[in-house]
Amino acid sequence: MKVSVVGTGYVGLVTGACLAEMGNDVLCLDVDPNKIRILEEGGIPIHEPGLDQVVARNVKAGRLHFTTDIERAVAHGTIQFIAVGTPPDEDGSADLQYVLAAARNIGRLMTDYKVIVDKSTVPVGTADKVRAAVADEIAKRDTDAKFAVVSNPEFLKEGAAVDDFMRPDRIVVGADDEQAILLMRALYAPFQRNHERLVVMDVRSAELTKYAANAMLATRISFMNELA
Repeated sequence: MKVSVVGTGYVGLVTGACLAEMGNDVLCLDVDPNKIRILEEGGIPIHEPGLDQVVARNVKAGRLHFTTDIERAVAHGTIQFIAVGTPPDEDGSADLQYVLAAARNIGRLMTDYKVIVDKSTVPVGTADKVRAAVADEIAKRDTDAKFAVVSNPEFLKEGAAVDDFMRPDRIVVGADDEQAILLMRALYAPFQRNHERLVVMDVRSAELTKYAANAMLATRISFMNELA
């Protein structure tokens, strides 16, 4: 399956490398030419145990590629992962400008059906904003290109991200488009051969699941600290 990943940070690079490891043709996009230069030279711009070997193996096999060319990335993948940063805004809320910019680029350049996947940690309702941004760009071009927006939150631990992705406890897919659900099931099938770990729900529920998981983790850490 052809997959594009927007962003080569912690989530994007792990996602791209692990999907390539399962045989997918993955193109990772970043607007930072320095990051792409490092990756093309065989380096890794982040520290994560085991990731360098996965990246090197799949680059050598021709399944993992890197680019700064937005048009090339949009044309490449039927599935488009958005895995850009969502830094805190001045009021503490998530800054969605990079997520929405990525969505607009996809809408501006897409010519066929795309599944646009929110992989970044985003607040509930972001998928609606992404859908509106893509639809707005498509309308400007007076075309009828079809697309679906999916929420697929990550549950990766620093230091164990590769293992977490390759052997997930759960895979959450929020979608209301049957074709998108089928494509996401096919994409994640190799990661759940022994046990069914993929849970399909509506988009907003998937977005909320990520925050619920983070809240539970914070509660458990606080409780353990009190016990200690």
